[in-house]
Amino acid sequence: MEMETMHILLLFIIQILVQGSKTGANKVPAIIVFGDSSVDTGNNNYLPTIAKCNFEPYGRDFPGGTPTGRFCNGRLPPDFLSESFGLKPTIPAYLDPMYNISDFASGVCFASAATGYDNATADVLKVIPLWKELEYYKEYQDKLKAYLGVEKANEILSEALYTISIGTNDFIENYYTIPGGRSSQFTVEQYQDFLIGIAEDFLKQLYHLGVRKISFTGIAPMGCLPAMRTTNFMDNHGCNEEYNNVALQFNGKLSKVVSKLNRELAGFKLVFADGYSILLEIIRNPFKFGFEVADVGCCGTGTFEAGILCNLEGPFTCTDATKFVFWDSIHPTEKTYKIISDYFLMHSKEFR
Repeated sequence: MEMETMHILLLFIIQILVQGSKTGANKVPAIIVFGDSSVDTGNNNYLPTIAKCNFEPYGRDFPGGTPTGRFCNGRLPPDFLSESFGLKPTIPAYLDPMYNISDFASGVCFASAATGYDNATADVLKVIPLWKELEYYKEYQDKLKAYLGVEKANEILSEALYTISIGTNDFIENYYTIPGGRSSQFTVEQYQDFLIGIAEDFLKQLYHLGVRKISFTGIAPMGCLPAMRTTNFMDNHGCNEEYNNVALQFNGKLSKVVSKLNRELAGFKLVFADGYSILLEIIRNPFKFGFEVADVGCCGTGTFEAGILCNLEGPFTCTDATKFVFWDSIHPTEKTYKIISDYFLMHSKEFR
């Protein structure tokens, strides 16, 4: 599980929308999502994994107070993104049997909490690897063509906005956690490059499947996640700056790949949505954004709980999540997601 959060899509998405409006093609008919727990709207509910949260107190601020499998007290960035484009206020999970292709025609989520670029990361908690998310997307393409006809389906698939939020788990769940694993095979710089190669290949595969508009995110300041602070004894439970520096280095490499592919692939509108700085500002200046607590989560003690541990610590969960930057020890609150989304909506002019 992780946060991979502020993989903030809206800023750059708006840029695409504005560019489209200048040509009279102001339309985003669907939001299509790949990634991890920062954007998983419930797929893990239907997997034999412990990486799920379809129980209280998760979802207590979601419409109806329903736990949906979102690692949050409420909605996630793809939900806000969809709503901002005049589409539905929540994105359905592809594996949820309550929905069918008619529901997925305007938005669908293939993301899986606890996954990463690296197949070994998905193996840790037996979740959907990135390659399988891509296979589900291919299946979705076929279903959409059968439902709407090839021409209409292809129009939606090419005009849709694709969001990808992934990467944090590869480090905090895999590289820095599994003894004798990737850390024994790669230096951290080599592992970054290994992941970057997977990311580039994934983007190219999407392009060759007809995808043209992608908001692709980096990873957040993972050293400041409450769970990472808890184990940072040497610095009095402050942010782990080593982890933050790794995130910055990785984002820099990812940004170069984005620029490269935009040059090489005709018609590709690929934008790098780096939420590192804005999330770090929220963490360091919580009162500025209306928060009171930034070093621990709302759930339980807020220091180590996530997933099933939040359920066990339910009686100790805070009563007002709007005071907290983080919901559990890894994932932000709905308010944090919303503030970042609104921030980029208000400041979109400078990116036109």
